Amino acid sequence: MAGRINDDDVKAVRDAVPIDAVVSEYLQLRSAGGGNLKGLCPFHDEKSPSFQVSPSKGLFHCFGCQEGGDTIAFVMKLDHLSFSETVERLAAQAGITLRYEEGGYNPASQRGERTRLVEAHKAAALFYAEQLSGAEAEIGRKFLAERGFDQAAAEHFGVGYSPVGWDHLTSHLRGKGFSDKELLLSGLSQDGRRGPIDRFRGRLMWPIRDISGEVVGFGARKLRDDDNGPKYLNTPETAIYKKSQVLYGVDLAKKDIAKASRAVVVEGYTDVMACHLAGVTTAIATCGTAFGADHIKILRRLLMDNGSARVIFTFDGDAAGQKAALRAFEDDQKFAAETYIAIAPDNMDPCDLRLAKGDEAVQDLVEPRTPLFEFAIRQIVSRYALETPAGRAAALDEAAPIVARIKNGASQHEVAVQLAGILGILDTQFVVKRVAQVARWARDRGGRGPAAPPERGSRRNDPQGSHGAQGTAGRGPSGPALNLRSPAHRTERELLKLALQRPELVSPAFDAYGGDEFTAQPYAAVRRAIEDAGGAEQGVGAAFEYLARVRDAAPNDAVRAMVTELAVEVFHGKTIDETYAGEQLVQVRLRAVDLRIRDVTGTLTRLGTHSDPEHYAAVQNELWVLQQYGQSLRNQGAAAL
Repeated sequence: MAGRINDDDVKAVRDAVPIDAVVSEYLQLRSAGGGNLKGLCPFHDEKSPSFQVSPSKGLFHCFGCQEGGDTIAFVMKLDHLSFSETVERLAAQAGITLRYEEGGYNPASQRGERTRLVEAHKAAALFYAEQLSGAEAEIGRKFLAERGFDQAAAEHFGVGYSPVGWDHLTSHLRGKGFSDKELLLSGLSQDGRRGPIDRFRGRLMWPIRDISGEVVGFGARKLRDDDNGPKYLNTPETAIYKKSQVLYGVDLAKKDIAKASRAVVVEGYTDVMACHLAGVTTAIATCGTAFGADHIKILRRLLMDNGSARVIFTFDGDAAGQKAALRAFEDDQKFAAETYIAIAPDNMDPCDLRLAKGDEAVQDLVEPRTPLFEFAIRQIVSRYALETPAGRAAALDEAAPIVARIKNGASQHEVAVQLAGILGILDTQFVVKRVAQVARWARDRGGRGPAAPPERGSRRNDPQGSHGAQGTAGRGPSGPALNLRSPAHRTERELLKLALQRPELVSPAFDAYGGDEFTAQPYAAVRRAIEDAGGAEQGVGAAFEYLARVRDAAPNDAVRAMVTELAVEVFHGKTIDETYAGEQLVQVRLRAVDLRIRDVTGTLTRLGTHSDPEHYAAVQNELWVLQQYGQSLRNQGAAAL
């Protein structure tokens, strides 16, 4: 094994790398007085900065979670490195050659695993970049040119090309001393019949860097028709690459994001390039996954959650883009920043917009226009027939929890008034009070998950609620075991089987159903996994990829196993058609409505005639709307959905 790093060299590294310079690579720092700096702690969630850095002492401390230490401790904890790996990384940045107590040197094969994987990616990025100028890469250069990117743009973003052969990169990295094990662990190579072969072949390559600027993965774009792989192929999950924790372009954008208190979230690598070249240097993108909680943590530390901070999402205006926007809204309240959505004319993405209309059009696109919550509400409401009382009631039932999630009381009231206008409900105060009521229910549940009406069905016995664990690592089936003799459970199971096996029969109606309409906790968890995968509509015409996405979206092995089970189980009906699917949709929705009617009726009974007349009348009105909707479902069946 390599020896212990010389103590004098460790001290030299500490002295050579200022702690404020290192911490600033990960979060925005501002003056805290007395020569200290402050920012949002990267080790726990907080809304006001309790994390302080003392450049003069070379130390940091969080007064919220009590984490503290020097530069080495900070990097070790945040990047999950060993002591030796951290010192080696910082020494490389400072240009310090380390000595080791045993042997006086550190053979490359004995260095820390993470360090080796990062070095392999750095070498791969240089190799790919060099290949872009070769004759074989003409197809790649043409691809870039057609999208308005010249050689300088490719060099700025480190774009490269992976040769078509089986082991060009693998052989190159072997020649630099990397072992086959390291190449496989890095995800740069994969197992072949006679040993490791290149994972990426004949593709345009984008290096994906972490916030500190180190290459940790690649995004590879298909160029040839005979390439049978996906359009975009990303590095698999490795010790250094977690797609939910990286943002493409953040290394280039972080300083301007902090300076401008604004971040622009786009959908692809070329969109990031187009935005930056057009002057929108705060643009970043996710890497093959939906924008989620870990991405929010990265941006919050850069934005520092000041009152003027803004996050602008630029999604395509098509169905997939709308779903992506709604998924982003699920995490909206985790920001202190204001969130907006920008959709280009003719549903163009920033790259196409720059080509068609120039840099100014891209700059104009990302000027905040529509608040994300307003877009989300209008998308939800658009699914209902607002010309009928039942349609308005159902739309209100789904939209009220969305508005109730707005934390600022004055804003919540104002948006509730807007919601009444959007729905066409003349009694504005009824909508305002309904939203306030839903918000109270959410507070009573301890603020866990999005605000929602009181639990329906079996959720009454579940203090977490089917939404309570949404977005957490531990969410999944809980509560009483499934009772397949229960008509409710049988219908819910059949509907989920349809959504997984025959999504064309239940989409898009199924995607409007909430998790709380499934009274069995395991089924509610599967419903959320389908939603997280983009909804049943994503499965129409793409069954294999769709089921894979749903399984990937499952929060744990139990839910993943349930998805697999439902995806292969035979249906109970003899004829599986639109009529059969409509019956399952209606029964699940009708049961949820009936349970809600029972809840509201109980509330009305408890209130009595001597309660506040206005409140009593509002509850009566809600009961009437629900009863009308239930009757429409019974009379019209699927046509009333």
